[in-house]
Amino acid sequence: MSETGAAVDAVAVEAAAPAATAAAASAPRPGTARRLPAALRRRRVARSWPALLAWLLLAATVLIALFGPLLVAADPLRQTSSALLAPGAPGHPLGTDDLGRDELARLVHGARPLLLVSFTATALAAGIGTLVGLVAGYAGGVVEQALMRLVDLALAFPSILLVILLVAAAGPGTVSLILGIGISLAPGLARLARTLTAREAAKDYVVASRLGGTGTPRILLREVLPNIGGPLLAQVVMTLSVAAGFAAGLSYLGLGIQPPQPDWGYMVQAGQEFLYTAPRLVVLPAALTLLFVVACNFAGDDLRDALDPRGTA
Repeated sequence: MSETGAAVDAVAVEAAAPAATAAAASAPRPGTARRLPAALRRRRVARSWPALLAWLLLAATVLIALFGPLLVAADPLRQTSSALLAPGAPGHPLGTDDLGRDELARLVHGARPLLLVSFTATALAAGIGTLVGLVAGYAGGVVEQALMRLVDLALAFPSILLVILLVAAAGPGTVSLILGIGISLAPGLARLARTLTAREAAKDYVVASRLGGTGTPRILLREVLPNIGGPLLAQVVMTLSVAAGFAAGLSYLGLGIQPPQPDWGYMVQAGQEFLYTAPRLVVLPAALTLLFVVACNFAGDDLRDALDPRGTA
């Protein structure tokens, strides 16, 4: 090779080196490209005004549930001699109910039980569903078939009927409500987790980890779970809306949180007798429940777009 040719080759190599280095730096690395923290850094939630409003409503509801009872001086259980006071009455900005209890205090105190049941039941459903989906999607074969047939059997029943059966069998109350809702919502999350896990398990980084002797629990928790966390988290937020609807509906039917503890679902049931004379007793708790449910759906959609923009879930 001539000296001129060698010089040309050297220049070409030097010119290509920065481009290759940049490409290697920007190329997604197996097992880390879609990890949740990295996705949050690359993407921004609340990019539209409906999503921003949804996140603000969620934050406001949580703040009311946590700190609202500290700011409202009225006792939600204390009865006064005058029942059904109109809004604006002295000491009662939203009036009182048919037993003379302050409506504002009952609305504020009623947020905490609903959110407690909704968040706890959703966390239970996410834990069960993710565990079943990870095991089924990674193991495959007979294990996957057995687990997914159980999931399909649970999904064959309408969720609300399954919740009612579970709560009725365990008896009304907060604990039975959480268990019933959590168990009934777990199959849907399990199916999604299984689909995402099976897709990740076939990728090179998982195969390399398995061939390198890494244990199954470590692969699932350190490699697979972070890479399916985005779509799962978005679905969990949307599942929260279903849990809230179930909690309010079962309280309305008398199978949920029991009186005299204030709860938005039970307040709708107790106030429906006065729908025409005092519609606020029904409209206010129903509207707050509806806003929370709709906000969860919009926030879940926004989170899905931020964490899984390609829609591969």
